[in-house]
Amino acid sequence: MSDDHTRVQEFFTARAADWDRRFPDDGPAYAAAVADLGLREGDRVLDAGCGTGRALTPLRAAVGPSGVVLGVDLTPAMLQAAVRAGRDRDGQLLLADVAGLPLRSESLDAVFGAGLIAHLPHPAEDLRHLTRVVRPGGVLALFHPIGRAALAARQGRQITPDDLRAEHNLRPLLAGSGWRMTSYVDEDDRFLAVAVREG
Repeated sequence: MSDDHTRVQEFFTARAADWDRRFPDDGPAYAAAVADLGLREGDRVLDAGCGTGRALTPLRAAVGPSGVVLGVDLTPAMLQAAVRAGRDRDGQLLLADVAGLPLRSESLDAVFGAGLIAHLPHPAEDLRHLTRVVRPGGVLALFHPIGRAALAARQGRQITPDDLRAEHNLRPLLAGSGWRMTSYVDEDDRFLAVAVREG
């Protein structure tokens, strides 16, 4: 395991037990973001970096009982918290890295990534790995329940020009990884960038 992975695991392991209590009001934002994906009954969707699984319930509602919902996370403690919350009933949980997903090529219709991009050690390469598992025309949603400015304020920092989630950085990053950005919203109460897999 790389030092980057170890740092991510240490960060989230220390926070897993009370993660949902720290952010109790995020449910509607997750549901709204999932609704914006336009998922259909029977679709196959991955929650990449699923954490405690807060997106799994709205994802399951969107794809119905005939759909497939997978939640992948690098941190065992986060997946354990998802199980304690009963969210494993809405999707299959896998311990894995997005750069090494144990999935067939082009086997998914969509990927949902809440807070994901800030924790990718090699964003361009990692996004290319997600491209591999999504069919052409499939969708990627990069989401956060608050916007960049609100998140920076919460963390006691300033937004910098090199922020990966800034539209002028994210659009070419996605394009270079096989995705075409189709919408971008960065407001106080929401960040959502949606992209379609090219090819």
